[in-house]
Formats: sequence, structure tokens, C-alpha cells
Amino acid sequence: MSEQLDSIDTRILDLVQTDAGLSVAEIAERVGLSSSPCWRRIKRLEDLGVIRGRVTLLDQEKLGLGFEVYATVKLSLPTRENLETFEREVARWPEVTHCATVTGGEDYVLRIVTRDMHAFDDFLRDHILSLGLVSNVVSRIVMRSVKSTTSVPLGLIPAAG
Repeated sequence: MSEQLDSIDTRILDLVQTDAGLSVAEIAERVGLSSSPCWRRIKRLEDLGVIRGRVTLLDQEKLGLGFEVYATVKLSLPTRENLETFEREVARWPEVTHCATVTGGEDYVLRIVTRDMHAFDDFLRDHILSLGLVSNVVSRIVMRSVKSTTSVPLGLIPAAG
């Protein structure tokens, strides 16, 4: 994929991942293009799937959702059917903001956001444990977030040759 991106594409991506509210005209001015070619590049990046969507980031603390937990989950029997069932259920739970399969002794790592310890306990009991698929959950409560970004490290993309 990186061979299809030039330095202007990378600058556009850097701008939109930092502020998706920028207009095409503002982006074009910052990367040294006129609006039409800039819009075509953005459209191409969307069509390629490099730009997956545009979102507004919310302050979860100000919304009363400041309780954050990272939980590792091990299934009792990680068969294809159980993995698919667990993943289908996780996709339905808004409290889970990120779910990844991992190597090691666990099957998944979840990032869970909720109101407080009691709401997390309810979520754990009513959702994760009620599936009957889980043999172990280890929860780590976030005390303080040191770094949180949605930005992809574009500087790591090899230069197009």
C-alpha cells in the first residue's frame, strides 16, 4: 500500500487524522494544492480504504464515563465456534471500545469504558461471564492515562520509490 502514497498523501493523512473537521480548502492550502486535486486525493484515499471514516472524539471523563479497564479474557475452550460467538457478542457491547485477539495465555484483550466500579462489575457478570464461554478474566483498572492517541505513526511508512 505505501508504494501508492506520496509525500502529499502522507501530509493529507496527517492533517485529517489530527482534525477531521478541516475543510478541503484548508487541507489543500496546507499541502500546497488547489481544492479539486486535494479533494480527488482524499476521495482516492477513502476509496482505497486508507481513510476508513471520520469521527469526533469525546471526553469520556466529562460524560461521566471515566472508569476504564483493560481485561484479558481466556475462553474455556477456544474452538472456532466459541471464538466466533464471543466476538459476535463483544461487537454488540458498547462498553467494549477495543477488542483484540492476542498471543500468550489469554485469547483476548478488551478495553472497557463505563461509569464506575459497580457498573463494571455488572458488565462483567451480565455480559462476559454470563456467556458461559470464559474460564478466566484478569482486569486492570486504569489509574491515569499517560498517552492516548488515535493517530497512526505515518513517519514509519517507507518512502514511495
